[in-house]
Parts: sequence; structure tokens; C-alpha cells
Amino acid sequence: MGLPPNDDDHEFARWVAERAAGLDTVPPREPGRVDRDLLRRLCASGLLPALFPGTADGGPLREAPATRLCLLREHLARVDTHAETALALQGLGTYPLLQSGTERQRRRWVPEAAAGRAVAAFALTEPDAGSDAAALALRAEPFGDGRRLYGEKTWISNAPDADFYTVFARTTPGTRSRGVTAYCVPADRPGLHGTPLEMLSPHALGHLVFDGVEVGPEDVIGVPGQGFAVAMRTLDLFRPSVGAFAVGMARAALEAAREHTGDRRAFGGPLSGLQTVAHTLAEMATRTEAARLLVYAAAAEYDADGPEVTLKAAMAKLFATETAQYVVDSAVQLHGARALRRGHLLEHLYREVRAPRIYEGASEVQRQIIARHM
Repeated sequence: MGLPPNDDDHEFARWVAERAAGLDTVPPREPGRVDRDLLRRLCASGLLPALFPGTADGGPLREAPATRLCLLREHLARVDTHAETALALQGLGTYPLLQSGTERQRRRWVPEAAAGRAVAAFALTEPDAGSDAAALALRAEPFGDGRRLYGEKTWISNAPDADFYTVFARTTPGTRSRGVTAYCVPADRPGLHGTPLEMLSPHALGHLVFDGVEVGPEDVIGVPGQGFAVAMRTLDLFRPSVGAFAVGMARAALEAAREHTGDRRAFGGPLSGLQTVAHTLAEMATRTEAARLLVYAAAAEYDADGPEVTLKAAMAKLFATETAQYVVDSAVQLHGARALRRGHLLEHLYREVRAPRIYEGASEVQRQIIARHM
């Protein structure tokens, strides 16, 4: 497997790119469901353990630096968005335990997630609580020395195939974000049921029903009543990396457009010789580079424990995901009808690029966060 370089981000980026290029990828066997074989290949390549420092070398379990998380996602997205998404979702579902969980929770689940043996999920969104995450309605009703969960979660990545869920439930009615508690809920708990959802992209996404699912004090992640802070801590780390995912897709689309317009002849010369095409490529390249700089500025702010982590994370996610949409769409336009044919790289990216503008805080939510910090 080989351990990644310890202290040189440039060497780490090269290490990720080499392993991403050599990843033995195949199309998902069953679109819309978790691909456990892919997780095992990500583990064997060393990419998945790199997301969870300490699991491969027996050291203390700790979170990866934001910069390295972004490098992982960007370089993997340029090669295989299915593999990138599988890796990122393992992180999103497990990091609340890594950052805020008990030692018992961390030892139980983090090594299993890093090895690809246990699938993780981050269960925050509900049918009536999407962008307004503080409006959660999943009830955690007192029962003995614990609670019983009643309600629903939806649009949950890796559901219903996950082995454990980070679940956010309301323990104090009428208090919005101050009355939410985070729980680690194994998938085999009685009363927990799920169904898959068919989406535009073939990633695992599902709906969960909690019908009296019992949780005890040992399942609480962080401090009771402060689960919203657990969620936001994870999202502050992962939002810039969503931007890195978007930058990876934009770079793949830009490279495809440069190659196609250089080879394709029209009107007596290469397509790239037309001023309108050349200017479009220049705009695509400039926006992609600007997005990349915003992403790594936000990652550096997180790693330095700076005062503007939330603001810069929002800016990075907003600009990078909107940029990726523009770049992929422009690349499709430059390719013409061939890019819309099933199986073409850009047909795939065109379906993949839409969702990041919505999940982990829609673009409108990021603008509101930015405005609030101004």
C-alpha cells in the first residue's frame, strides 16, 4: 500500500495522482448502491487510509489536514468521480466520530471505515429540513436512561447500505440549533429502515425511517444538546473539499476541451484557432484557477485554526461548484453533440457536476453565510 509523504504537500499531491491513475476502477455494479469492492480497492491503494491518519501506521487517530483532504479529492476527481465520492462519503460520515466522538466510538468505527469494511453515513437532512438544518424534527424521546428516535431522514448519502450513521436528532423542542444531539447509530438497530432513491447521478442515496430506534448515553457524539456544533465542525472541514472535488471535475473538463478543440478542424483550421473558442477556453482556465486558489486558501485557514474558517469555506464551496458547472457546460458546448452521447466523459461530468451546488449547503446558503460575515 505504501504510506503517503508526511510533510510535503507537493509530494503528497504527486502520490495521490499516481495512485488515482493506477486505481483499478470499473463501472458501479449496481448504480445507486454502495460499491464495497470499490472501497476495498481504495483501501488497497492507500488513498482511503490517507483520509484517516493513524489507521495505517498504528499511530493516534486524527483528522487529515484540510489541505490534504482537498488534494485527495481534487486529484481523484480528475480520474474517477465514483471513487472520489466513495472516499469522501466515508470521511463525511466518520469524521464526526473522529472529531467529537468518544475513544470507544473512534476505536470501534474509524479503523473499519478506513479499511473499507464499514460504510459510514452522515444523516442530517430531513424532508422539511434541508437548507434550514436547524429546523430538524427527528425526535429523540426520553426512554429509561436513553432515548428513542422517531422520524425520517432523506437524501442521505450511502443510505440505506451504510453500517453506521451519524444521526442528528432533536432532544429539546422549540430551540432550533441549541436543542440538537448527535448520535452514532449502527444500522442493525431495531426500528431503523431505509429505501434507496434513484437520482441523476448513480451514487448511493436513500431515505431513512426511525421507528423507536433506541440510543443510549454511549451513543452520544460530543455534548448532548450541542449536536449542531458537531455537524458544523465537520462541514467547515468538508465544504472546501467539495470545492476541491468541483475543481477536479473542472480540470478534467478543461483538459478534454483543450484536446478536442486542438484536434478538431473547422473553417480551415483547428477549432481552438477561432477567437470565440480561444476566449471561452481562456475564461474556463481562469475561473478554474481562481476556484482552486479559493479552495486552498480556505483549507489553509482551517489548518491554521484561523478566525475566518466558516466564511472562507463558504466562499470556496460557492465559487468552485458554480465554476465547475460553467466549465463543464462550456466543454460540452465546445464538443457539440458527441459530448451528450452516453458514456462520454463530459456526459458523465455533466450529470455529476450539478449536485455539489446543492448538498452540504446550497449555493444560496453559502451566499447567506458570506453576507452574514460581512
